[in-house]
Amino acid sequence: MASTAQDSSAPLRGPEKKDEDRDEDVEYSPFYGIEKGAVLQEARMFNDRNIDARRCQQVITKLLYLLSQGETFSKKEQSEVFFSVTKLFQNKDVNLRRMVYLIIKDVCPGEDERIIITASLIKDVNSKTDLYRSNAIRTLCAICGQDAHLLVQIERYLKQAVVDKSVVVASAVLVAAFHLLQWNVEIVKRWANEIQEAVQSKSGMVQFHAVALLHALRSQDRLAVSKLVTSLVRSSVRSPLAQCLLVRYVSQVIAESGSPMGNDQRPFYDYLEGCLRHKSEMVIFEAARAICNMKDVSSRELMPAVTVLQLFLSSNKPVMRFAAVRTLNRVAQTHPMSVTSCNIDMESLIADGNRSIATLAITTLLKTGSEGSVERLLKQIGTFISDIADEFKIVVVEAIRSLCLKYPNKHRALMTFLSNVLREDGGFEYKKAIVDSVLILIKEIPAAKEAGLSHLCEFIEDCEFTYLSVQILHLMGVEGPHTKHPARYIRYIYNRIILENATVRAAAVSSLALFGASVADLTPRIVTLLKRALYDNDDEVRDRATLYLKQLDGGAGGPEAISKPWPVPAANLEKSLHSYLDGPTDAPFLLSTVPKQAEPVKAPPKGGASYGTSPSTAAPTAAAAAATAAESAAALQEVPELAAVGPIFKSSAPAQLTEEGTEYSVLATKHVAGECLVLQFDCSNTVEEQILENVTVAIDLADAPEFEESTTVPLAVMPFGEVGRTFVVLSRTEGSLALGKFACTLRFTVKEIDPSTGEAEEEGYEDEYQLEDVDVLASDYIAPTPVGNFRGAWEELPEESEMADDYGLGTRASLEEAVEAVLAILGMAPCEGTDVVPPNARSHMVLLSGTMVGNLQALVRLRFGIDAQRNVAMNMTARATSAEVSEAVHMIISEA
Repeated sequence: MASTAQDSSAPLRGPEKKDEDRDEDVEYSPFYGIEKGAVLQEARMFNDRNIDARRCQQVITKLLYLLSQGETFSKKEQSEVFFSVTKLFQNKDVNLRRMVYLIIKDVCPGEDERIIITASLIKDVNSKTDLYRSNAIRTLCAICGQDAHLLVQIERYLKQAVVDKSVVVASAVLVAAFHLLQWNVEIVKRWANEIQEAVQSKSGMVQFHAVALLHALRSQDRLAVSKLVTSLVRSSVRSPLAQCLLVRYVSQVIAESGSPMGNDQRPFYDYLEGCLRHKSEMVIFEAARAICNMKDVSSRELMPAVTVLQLFLSSNKPVMRFAAVRTLNRVAQTHPMSVTSCNIDMESLIADGNRSIATLAITTLLKTGSEGSVERLLKQIGTFISDIADEFKIVVVEAIRSLCLKYPNKHRALMTFLSNVLREDGGFEYKKAIVDSVLILIKEIPAAKEAGLSHLCEFIEDCEFTYLSVQILHLMGVEGPHTKHPARYIRYIYNRIILENATVRAAAVSSLALFGASVADLTPRIVTLLKRALYDNDDEVRDRATLYLKQLDGGAGGPEAISKPWPVPAANLEKSLHSYLDGPTDAPFLLSTVPKQAEPVKAPPKGGASYGTSPSTAAPTAAAAAATAAESAAALQEVPELAAVGPIFKSSAPAQLTEEGTEYSVLATKHVAGECLVLQFDCSNTVEEQILENVTVAIDLADAPEFEESTTVPLAVMPFGEVGRTFVVLSRTEGSLALGKFACTLRFTVKEIDPSTGEAEEEGYEDEYQLEDVDVLASDYIAPTPVGNFRGAWEELPEESEMADDYGLGTRASLEEAVEAVLAILGMAPCEGTDVVPPNARSHMVLLSGTMVGNLQALVRLRFGIDAQRNVAMNMTARATSAEVSEAVHMIISEA
């Protein structure tokens, strides 16, 4: 990837004027195009006799940027930079000295250099310049934190600094002590008296850091935390920041007590209530929020906090208004009557320029408003709902739904409002929330049924979401026939058969059939419409139309079979089927064993979701794939013929070799071992009238000359509905990356089932079935193995194994798309979160780690860049146990 280093004399940010062909909305990194070699060359200016402080600051900034992006420096490069930087201590420029402290923390190579720099830093600790002293303390703690011997030597300087008169120095050592806790807790505990003295400091910042450090030292002991909080509550903590911290600690102690408000917790509640009269708005709000978040808090205990938050609603600071209305919105979910006193103030916030505040205000009012204020609130919502994001619109819709269920007499106004916003632009989740709300209202409020169905009929005329169209068509088929005028809905349903995709057309056919089965007067017209669907180009639509015509004519169970409700809940049936498949399947599955009553839905835990978020289900893609591969590998251990294969290095995800709906289903899984490749085929027979015996998969190795077939494990019997396994073992040279494509053919003996006896016939015939090809890729030989310290692992690998090359990835929509494509090809594990690409990034670095078959470690560093024409270039540097492994990694990309 070609790039040019930025001129060190130029400002770090580019000129304001951009090229005309560039996108005006895209942000460009000021460090785009920086290369390590060029920056190291510039760093030699640190050795000049006449130091240019500004240029040195720019070079150090570039070095820090490279380190933050995961760039690794060899020990020689680190030493050169380190000793060059130490010469900058002679310069008296304050800004340069601050940059020197920052770079020393990141490039201090080893113990010898640490001892050298410690002397210079201790000299700065004893200087008269507070800026030097504070920064030197931070640097000392960073480079000596893991060295217990050096830490003991500098402990007295740190201990004295805790009670230093300088606020900057005292705060610096207290913050540094937080970082020391992860390496040496005992040393920090020896400063307890000094830290306790710092709590009484006149400086608010020092007091804040001291309180936080005292709590961190006792955080593992609940009783010690309770005693600390009790003593701090009784002392005079003057700092607003420290008091905010103390309020949080108090609420934590109350929450951990686990008992209702009693004599033990009463002093803590009294402290929170006293903080409501503090002169700092920050402390007042923190105390009010703590009271509102208390478990099992009563309305009486809430009242002081609600009164304070009501005053904040009229604040001239947007942040205070937002904080107050957000807290009141949460209180309204559990104590709506306690918030009604704030309704007048919140109504004035509906016209607030900040749409987040307006949304929170309107949703709170919808929870606490009276029946007479519904129309006024809906009118005010309509003025701004089109200007807010979909996630806020969903919150508003859910609040309207709750209000309608609370005041059923207002369903006409609320339903009309929902239908109006349903016709406006919006994403799928927003439209789904509206449709779900209408469906719930139709179910819960009988008087709203016909109005709701009419609104949904108009919506599906222009609905672009298949899921919502199918859902609405099903509802119309269930509820429409029982309305006063069912014929009015036929036109809307039939239009879907003419104008929509196959999925919607099939749902429309089912909906029409429900009308024909339930309304006798409409049956002839429905039959005529269904006959037109017999010529549809989709199999599912034609099959449904044929079945329903037969049923409406009296056959196949008659019209009653169309509208007959399912005897058990679908969720119960699914659960029972899973339980049946997990256990022994000798006995037949009986529908009578399925529970007839639907299981109650468990309520989500309180506080589990924050404002503005919608519930979602995380797809367990990586975990499910890993679990499936582990189960397949474990299955090999149960086959005696495969005992000589040895341990499995990597198992791929199962791949489908047959199309869905065919008479046979075959899944292929690749298992890579030391000297062989095991192909596992999971086979199932979907034809009830036959049984298959001596099932094998024949492999054609014409396109894979590096493999040789050594063992085949046949499947003795493959009855209907059961899954069996057959294996093929292919040998290869140990350590080689044998690649190729296998043509696969399923071979078996077919025996027909005698319908009178249910037994298979003695005589059978040989048959075969062509399967999809199986590809063996280079990525099959690499297992993702993340490392905690990428830089350390990189330096441990031999430098002579390093290989670098440039690749063009063509035109991509974004840098993120290019990164995802390369990660999918390599199959290695991303390290240190580098797989996440910042928005509008023009360059990015990704660190990958993996293990090649034979337990050979491989690390990869990818640099991506994208130009104004969306062309992506990539530089890949690989370092591994040997040069052959690095070359193999490059081969994966070059052959992709």
